[in-house]
Amino acid sequence: MMGFGQIDRTNLAEVGGKGAHLGELSRIDGVRVPDGFCVTTDAYRKILAGTPAIGDRLDRLSRVSPDDRAAIATVSAEIRDAVEGVTMPDDLVAEIGEAVARLGERAACAVRSSATAEDLPTASFAGQQDSYLNIVGTEDVLRHIRRCWASLFTERAVTYRLHNDFDHRGVFMAVVVQRMVFPEAAGILFTADPVTSNRKVATVEAGWGLGEALVSGLVNGDVYTVRDGEVVSTSIATKQRAVQASPDGGTRDTPVAPERQTRPALTDAQVVRLVTLGRRIEAHFGRPQDIEWCLTGEDIDVVQSRPITTLFPLPEVDDQENHVYISVGHQQMMTDAMKPLGLSLWQLTTPRPMAEAGGRLFVDVAPVLATSAGRASIMGTLGKSDPLIQDALRTVLDRGDFIRPVPDEGGPTGPGGAAPTPIETDPAIVTDLIARNRESVATLRREIHGLSGPALLDFIFDDLTELRRLLFEPRSHQAIMAGMDTSEWLNDNLGEWLGEKNAADVLTQSVPHNVTSEMGLALLDVADTIRPHGEVVEFLRKVADDGRDDFLDDLPGLAGGREARDAIQGYLDEYGMRCAGEIDITRTRWSERPATLVPIVLGNIKNFEPGAGKRRFEQGLQDAQQKEQELLTRLRELPSGEEKAEETKRMIDRVRTFAGYREYPKYGMVSRYFVYKQALLREAERLVGNGVLRDKEDVYYLRLQEFHDVVRTGDVDHELIRARREAFRSYEALTPPRVLTSDGEALTGDYRRDDAPPGALAGLAVSAGTVEGRARVVVDMARADLEAGDILVTAYTDPSWTPLFVAVSGLVTEVGGLMTHGAVIAREYGLPAVVGVEGATRLIRDGQRIRVNGTDGYVQILD
Repeated sequence: MMGFGQIDRTNLAEVGGKGAHLGELSRIDGVRVPDGFCVTTDAYRKILAGTPAIGDRLDRLSRVSPDDRAAIATVSAEIRDAVEGVTMPDDLVAEIGEAVARLGERAACAVRSSATAEDLPTASFAGQQDSYLNIVGTEDVLRHIRRCWASLFTERAVTYRLHNDFDHRGVFMAVVVQRMVFPEAAGILFTADPVTSNRKVATVEAGWGLGEALVSGLVNGDVYTVRDGEVVSTSIATKQRAVQASPDGGTRDTPVAPERQTRPALTDAQVVRLVTLGRRIEAHFGRPQDIEWCLTGEDIDVVQSRPITTLFPLPEVDDQENHVYISVGHQQMMTDAMKPLGLSLWQLTTPRPMAEAGGRLFVDVAPVLATSAGRASIMGTLGKSDPLIQDALRTVLDRGDFIRPVPDEGGPTGPGGAAPTPIETDPAIVTDLIARNRESVATLRREIHGLSGPALLDFIFDDLTELRRLLFEPRSHQAIMAGMDTSEWLNDNLGEWLGEKNAADVLTQSVPHNVTSEMGLALLDVADTIRPHGEVVEFLRKVADDGRDDFLDDLPGLAGGREARDAIQGYLDEYGMRCAGEIDITRTRWSERPATLVPIVLGNIKNFEPGAGKRRFEQGLQDAQQKEQELLTRLRELPSGEEKAEETKRMIDRVRTFAGYREYPKYGMVSRYFVYKQALLREAERLVGNGVLRDKEDVYYLRLQEFHDVVRTGDVDHELIRARREAFRSYEALTPPRVLTSDGEALTGDYRRDDAPPGALAGLAVSAGTVEGRARVVVDMARADLEAGDILVTAYTDPSWTPLFVAVSGLVTEVGGLMTHGAVIAREYGLPAVVGVEGATRLIRDGQRIRVNGTDGYVQILD
C-alpha cells in the first residue's frame, strides 16, 4: 500500500500510470489532489500467483489472434470471473481497511484501475480499464478493487493490448482509492488544442456534475478556447443530463433543470484559472496534458492528468523563433516513420538541413518565407507541385504575425536555389550520366568488400561524399530540370495555342532510360518465363501463402524451375535493392525478402498474355508518336503555325531525351544504400558474435555516427536502443502533417476550388485522362490482389510500387505531387492519376466503382 505522498513517476511499476501521475500531481505547488492511496501491483501479482487457473487461461489468451473476437470474449470472461472470485489474503484486507479508515470509514471513494501500461507518453490506454465512483465502506471498496483487477481483461483491453503488441503477462494492475469529490461542474482540460495540435491553444470542456457525463459521451459540454491567457472562443452546449452521486452508492444519470441547461458551466475567469493551472502541470510533466478536473465552489481539484499521445511531436530547437516545417516524406512519397539509422543516413545524403520529429524529417522554410523573393519562389514552386502544402503555408502567412518579414538582400530565395544553365538536347548526356553512376556503384561494391570494424565505417562516411556528388552534380541537375521545364513549356504553350490540357502526359509515354518504368515491365518478362511451367506456378502459389523467402533454392528441382529461378534472380540482381519506403536504409529489400514479389508475378501471369511488357512499351511509344503528329498538324494550321510547330518539335525531342532520367539518380542512391546496408549488417553480426549487440537489427536504432562509436569502443547503450524501439513503435501510429509550425499546429491545406462535380474528391491532376473501374484500396503492396482494369487507391507510392502499375487502369493516392515518382510513372504508362486526395483510403471503400479524372484532378465515387 502506498499513499500519494510516497509516490512519484519512478513508482510506475508499483502503482501504474494513473497512480504515478496522481502522486506526481500531489507534489506540484498549487495543485489540489483529493487524498488517497494505491493498492500496488505486488498485491495483484500475488493474487495471480495464488490462482493457477488464471495462469492457464493467460497462456491460452497469448495464442489468440487479435481478430478472433469470439475467442477473446470467451477467455477474457473466464479470467474476469476467476479474478473477481478470488479470496484476498487477510493481511491485505486489513491493510486496505486501515487505509480506507484514514480517508473516513463512511467517506465516499473513487476506486480506479491503474495499469502499468497506461497513461504512458507513447500509449494512453485511455478507457481500457474500469473506474467506480461513490463507493462507500471497506467491504464495497474491496469488492471494487477485485473488479478493477478483473477489468484488465475486458474484451476492449485485451484487444487493445493484442493490437499494440503488449504482453498480457507483462501488464500489471494497481488500484487507486481516492476520496470522492462532489463537484458543481467538472470536465477536461487539454493543454494543447486536440484538433489543430497547437501547443499555445488550450481547450476546456465543462458540464454540470461529475465529469463522467463528458468522458462517457453522455452529454456535449461547453467548450472554451484559450490563448495567451485570454478566452478567444466559447461554445455553450445545451446540457440536458448530468451524472451525480447516488445516495445508495455509485452514480446516476439525472436531468438538468431547464434554466441551467444553457447556462455556462464556468466563467471566463474560472476558465483562465484552469488553464493557468494546466500550464503548471504541463511544465511539471514536460509535455501537453489531458487533465480531468472538478470545481467545487471556487476550489479546483485535479483528479487525473495524462499525456496527450495523439499530438505529432515537435522538432527540438534551442531558440524562441517561429518555425514552419514542411514534411520531407510528402515530397519523397514515404510518410511512414523511419528508424534512427535511416534518418541519419538520409540527413547525411542531402545538403539541406533537416529537423526530426515523430520519426520523420522536416525542412524549416520560415527563413525563406520571411523574404518576398523567397516567398514568391516557394509558393510558386509548391503551387505547381503540391497545392495543399502551398495552401497550408498561405494560411500561416495570412495571419500576418507568425513570420517576421526581412529584407531580400542576401536572404534565401527558395528551396531549389538558382535555376541551372540549360544544356543541349543530346541523348549522349543521359547515357553518360547513367554509365558513370553504374560504374561508381560497381567500384563501391569492389572496394567495400572485406572491410570491417572502424575501417568500414570510415569508408562509408567517405563514400557518402561520392553519393552526394552523383546526386547533386550540375550536369545531372541540368538534365532533370531540362525534362521538367520542357514538360511545363509544352503544357503551357499547347494549352494556350490549342486548348490542349496536359499534352506532355501523352508525349512522355515510353521514353528511353526510365529505370523505374522499365522495372515494372521487366517483371512482366519474368512472368513470361514462368507462365509455361505449371509445376512452378503451383509451387509459387504455395510460396505466396506461406511467405517463404528461401524458395529460390527449391526451384531448380522442378520442371522449368531453373529458368524460373534465373529469371527471378536476374530481376533481383537489377532491382532487388528496392522496396516500399526505400529511402529508409533499414527497410527490408526485395533481395532480402523475394517472396514479396511472388504475388505480383502470379498476378501478371493471370492478367496478361505473353509479350505484354514489350507490347505495353510499343503501345506507349505509338501513342506518343501519334499525339506528336496530331499536335504538329494542328499547330501548322495556326497563324505562324510552321514556326510554332518547329519549336514544339524541338521541345518534344528535348522532353523525350531527358524525361526518363528523372528516375535514375534515386535508383543509383538506393543501389548504394543497399551496399551500405549489407556491409553494416555483416558488421552488426560480428558484434552480436562478440557479445556487444544483442541483435543485429539493434543497429537500426543507432545513428550512423553512434554505430561508428560502438564499433570503435565495443560499448553500446542497450537502454538507448530499447527506448528508441519503443519510441519508433509509437511513431508508427502517427500521421505526419504536410506543414507543422513550432507552435505545434498541424496544417493539411485545402484545394479551394469549385470546378469539381458535387461530392467529388479533389486532388492534383498528374496524369491526363479519365477512367472508370473497381477501386482496390491497398495498404501493403505484398497483399495486393489486382486484376486488369482495377484502379489502385493507396496512401502513397514510391518506385517499388511500379510493378503494380502495369495491372491497373488508374491511380489515386493521398500523398504526391506533380513530379513525385508515382506521377512520373503514371504518365509513362498512360494511367489517369490523381494524387494528394486527402483521406482517399478512408473515403473510398475497396471494391467501389469510381471515376478518376486525371486531367482536371478529381475522383468520383459512382456507387
